[in-house]
Amino acid sequence: MASVQKHFDFVSIGAYTKDTIVTRSGTRYVDGGGYSYSAHAARLADVSVGAVTRLAAEDRKSTDLLRSVGVDVIIHESPQSTLMRLEYPTDNVDERILTVASVADPFAPEHVAAVRCEAALISPSIRGEVPLEVVEALRKNARLIGLDVQGFVRIRTEQGRLAYERWPEMKQVLSLVDVLKSDAVEGEFLTGEKELHAIARTLASYGPKEIVLTHKDGLMVLANGKTYEHPFLPVELRGRSGRGDTCVGSYLSRRLNADPAEATRWATALTSLKLEAEGPVRRTRADVEALIAARYR
Repeated sequence: MASVQKHFDFVSIGAYTKDTIVTRSGTRYVDGGGYSYSAHAARLADVSVGAVTRLAAEDRKSTDLLRSVGVDVIIHESPQSTLMRLEYPTDNVDERILTVASVADPFAPEHVAAVRCEAALISPSIRGEVPLEVVEALRKNARLIGLDVQGFVRIRTEQGRLAYERWPEMKQVLSLVDVLKSDAVEGEFLTGEKELHAIARTLASYGPKEIVLTHKDGLMVLANGKTYEHPFLPVELRGRSGRGDTCVGSYLSRRLNADPAEATRWATALTSLKLEAEGPVRRTRADVEALIAARYR
């Protein structure tokens, strides 16, 4: 019997991650995964939001918070969930050590076959989680495809640490992508460039029309040959993990009804609020609008 089609304005795709976060202030345990952070952010754009994830049966309750805020979560169970440890040894939030104890099974085209959407955001944690054929399947059913490079350049070493490795399928995958998200470290690895504008221009030359580039101080977007930049302005920095996922989720969802300049402002302000607390953003649309009016005009 054919699967019932699900229609969304925005949908995120990625595995759930059970995160252990270690900083100088202590150790915390958090339900993570780029799919979740980005879906929480997208709901503030007043669009219909879905999320497709893989996790172990014992972790199904991790989706309760998403469901409680109106996100339709589609679960495909895996024998195990992805278990990740994130260590921040210094005050530089872009310096971190990531290790993985286990990984969820990868997605397959049938896991997204019934999804129809205006924008799909692919947010894996590690290479192999979302194969090329899944990106191709999503391309057929979405007007805009967004992709976070972290889950395509990061591989798991024999010691369990995450490391960057050359991306053999980069040209094939990026030819299918409209909005590409990278952080400064990943961008330098992919392009060999150090300066942010040079990184963005080089990434755009690979095919994506818009580049969302996060760094420790803020957000830069390159769209249609124009650059838009704003700083992150959190009152205090308490929630670094999920920064990029929140940023691209808020940008892509806002982009459905706004131009790149407005979407950049929106994403920077929303992410600033998320940085003030651990876990996904819990603020309101009014909070984001108030911060834009006060600090980003």
